[in-house]
Amino acid sequence: MLGLGSYQTAWAMLHRLRRAMIRPGRERLSGVVEVDESVIGRSVANKPRDTAQKQRLADKINAQRSIVVIAVEVKEPKGFGRIRLRRVPDTSAESVLPFIKDSIEPGSLIRTDGSWAYHKLPKHGYRRDRNVMLGTDDPAHVSMPGVHRVAALLKRWLLGTHQGAVKPKQLDYYLDEFTFRFNRRSSRSRGLLFYRLLEQAVVTEPVTYAQITGDAEHKI
Repeated sequence: MLGLGSYQTAWAMLHRLRRAMIRPGRERLSGVVEVDESVIGRSVANKPRDTAQKQRLADKINAQRSIVVIAVEVKEPKGFGRIRLRRVPDTSAESVLPFIKDSIEPGSLIRTDGSWAYHKLPKHGYRRDRNVMLGTDDPAHVSMPGVHRVAALLKRWLLGTHQGAVKPKQLDYYLDEFTFRFNRRSSRSRGLLFYRLLEQAVVTEPVTYAQITGDAEHKI
């Protein structure tokens, strides 16, 4: 409909719009918030045991995997509010705590699993509801329904809409798009949403095609 000359042009245009989907100075999540990590991308079910070729294949597949921290507002008595997503290098406190401080208002009640990465939350002004999964009869999606629902929707969207072709170095901006769409899922005015996106686009710094395809650091 737009008369674009190539898929490359459309792809680059979409990536420029994704960079405008996160508004600077946006409000942080508050209230009751679930936080957990999820692995995005292909994985190896069994560790190769014999040939070097299998090991190289496993390394290649694992290189396509990314760890994403998910934060979801929980509404009472039921339902979910806004979300925040961020790709992190690992599940350590050094990786997840900066995400929490950037994404969640101090004083909020944060529900987590038993991971040691979250043990310093009270020192940063948060309340913690710790749910230890090991040894319990409740599956993870029962005790932490919000993050598991969002993780499942995110993986389905990446696999279905984008055919699983999203590379880790460009995943950040797809996370921005998913966040933008999810947080506005109940909006009744799709035209107004696009208008707001265009407003943000005109104040977003321009990027070249080389920057889009390169390894430039993602700024949130």
